[in-house]
Amino acid sequence: MSDDYVKVQLEQMKSLGEDGEKKGVDTEEQVPLSSPSSVPPSITIAGRDATNTPITCKQRGKKKDDKNSCGKHISDLSLQGSGDSPHAGKNLNRRGHERTLHIRGTGKILQGKSEANGNYVNIHPSKNTQDSLARKRRPVTVDIVKAKTSLEALKISIKQLKWKEFPLGRRAPCDIYWHGVSFHDNENIVSGQVNKFPGMIEMLRKINLSRAMRTMQELFPDEYDFYPRSWILPEEYQQFSTQIRMVKEKDATVNPTFIVKPDGGSQGDGIYLIRDPSELRVMAGPQAKQAVVQEYIHKPLLIDKLKFDIRLYVLIKSLEPLEIYIAKEGLTRFCTEPYQEPSQKNLTHVFMHLTNYSLNVHSGNFVHSDSQNTGSKRTLSSVLYRLAAKGVDIKRVWSDIIALVIKTVIAVVPELKVYYQADIPPGKPGPTCFQILGFDILMMKNLKPVLLEVNSNPSMRIEHEQEISPGVFEYVPSPVDEEVKVGVIRDTLRLMDPGLKKPSLSQPRAGGFEHGDEIPMEAETQVRSPDEGTLPSLCLKQVYPKYTKQFNFLRLVERTAALFIRFLGVKGNMRLGPTAFRTFIRTCKLSNSNFTMASVDILYIDITRRWSGAVADSREAGMGLQAFVEAFFFLAGRRFKSLVLREQVVSLLELCEAQLESQSSVEDRRSVSCSRALPRTAKTQTHGLTANPQLNSPAPLRRAASQDYRLHQRLKPRTLRANVEN
Repeated sequence: MSDDYVKVQLEQMKSLGEDGEKKGVDTEEQVPLSSPSSVPPSITIAGRDATNTPITCKQRGKKKDDKNSCGKHISDLSLQGSGDSPHAGKNLNRRGHERTLHIRGTGKILQGKSEANGNYVNIHPSKNTQDSLARKRRPVTVDIVKAKTSLEALKISIKQLKWKEFPLGRRAPCDIYWHGVSFHDNENIVSGQVNKFPGMIEMLRKINLSRAMRTMQELFPDEYDFYPRSWILPEEYQQFSTQIRMVKEKDATVNPTFIVKPDGGSQGDGIYLIRDPSELRVMAGPQAKQAVVQEYIHKPLLIDKLKFDIRLYVLIKSLEPLEIYIAKEGLTRFCTEPYQEPSQKNLTHVFMHLTNYSLNVHSGNFVHSDSQNTGSKRTLSSVLYRLAAKGVDIKRVWSDIIALVIKTVIAVVPELKVYYQADIPPGKPGPTCFQILGFDILMMKNLKPVLLEVNSNPSMRIEHEQEISPGVFEYVPSPVDEEVKVGVIRDTLRLMDPGLKKPSLSQPRAGGFEHGDEIPMEAETQVRSPDEGTLPSLCLKQVYPKYTKQFNFLRLVERTAALFIRFLGVKGNMRLGPTAFRTFIRTCKLSNSNFTMASVDILYIDITRRWSGAVADSREAGMGLQAFVEAFFFLAGRRFKSLVLREQVVSLLELCEAQLESQSSVEDRRSVSCSRALPRTAKTQTHGLTANPQLNSPAPLRRAASQDYRLHQRLKPRTLRANVEN
């Protein structure tokens, strides 16, 4: 770039500054955004007004692979004195005075002096102006009143981020509310972000998770073979007994083992092993407790002859759009007794078969260690390193774990959306939600990961109990827990920073991936907020929507749930009444001479009655989502008999969605034609209704939903809450 060209550019910038001074426009107060950029130590600037004349940039001392770094951020350059500030205009009008350059998104101000000969301006960072601008950014506020056992890790994370905590709460709304147990820890939150989703506790109970996974196994048996075969007790006791008896009669040498888990259990409480249905405890009568019985994995991967499982932390950043992050570091929890395949003699040896930390910590063989690769609790990376040293393909193992996590979240999202719209209906003021989940994964001997369970409230405690004298315990720090959990909480907060400019969502590589392919281990670009300073790179890896094309075909039940939510009609409702179900059938044109509306009523009564008996404490009348999915599968099988179940469901979904789309377009045309004859105020109201997808339902649907809603409100149960930590 020639000196004459730079001189011309500076003269034009000077004239623009003089014009801004005349206009008297004051924009001194600049709010920094949070897009990342690395500012070179020396920049040569030539530019004009931001309206239609370009700004060019030349960086010194840069390598060729940095050729795009200037063009990438040139749109974020805001020159003080570009015609907006009288102060900047004065600076430009006086040669030799300091000029400032504000790099938006970095919180940095570069300063320099224009030389008397009019040549290019050397601009250097100013620490004072940078610090003053950083101080202008309001610190993120976090309400930690309900943080419970995650409090210590949360306080460390907030301190590292230089945010502001409120241990006693405050009257003004906070940016983030960190709850210890459930979304409903504080029911008066109308803004900000809450670290829990409504309904997550209920959805991840062992029975509901098993039902969700079973539905996906019916549609995609090969994709969901990572979840052990399960039966729900006591309702499926007879089915379980019959299947086991048939297996043993077919081959007398087969003697499988099963693990029984109470539905509401936590921390290993109430778990036991059996080899015969007769060994089940109290599975009949009024005192029967709900539980899940699963096939026991009898050939696990062993390290040091010990069985272990993986605790992996997963962040669901949002439901719409679905965003999933996986922590790159996790925990491995070891049994404290050498493993032997289950037999009638060792079924009760919990320290051999159960990996729960809360059980094994009471074993005399439990080893508390300050090292990350020894002891009864270690980091996941230390275990993967040992496996890699033995020749194991760690990339393939990690790819399979990522696929397991994404598929599991896809299975539970449909019902989560029903809970979400009931507590935070679209258009109603309320907080947004995110949540950290704890996935418990067992590695089989053949390195295939198996999902044991998902915890909605994983323990984030960073200390452990130690008996200092008989009967006297104290909490001492746990370096392994602190290393993993503080990073997860801190980086979750970083991702939820309200001042963080949202990056464009990562997309799959061109062409996408075929499902079943290994997920590539790619380096990720990091998005940093202005006040992060020297924090380490994020320990959370985005896996969805990054791999959308690989897994999007699995979201059939979610599309079915969208139909269900549409015909609920009334905000806050979670059950479909008989009239609304008839409206669904009629609107989607699913009835005919062979399937009359009388048959529709019989189907509704039959399925709803069966599900009301299967769901414990179900005091709300109507058809829930799981019952609706069963009815939808029945309708799909009836209409498309020659296809397999998955193709049946896809065909019926396409049919229903096409009918609703055509009806919506007809209603839109009617609304537009009618609005022409309305007064101006009426037109505004009409357009407001049609713009809201929740209010696009036809008039009969709205009337029917209102009738059902009045009935259901009288029977609506209180939200279930569990004060447990896994």
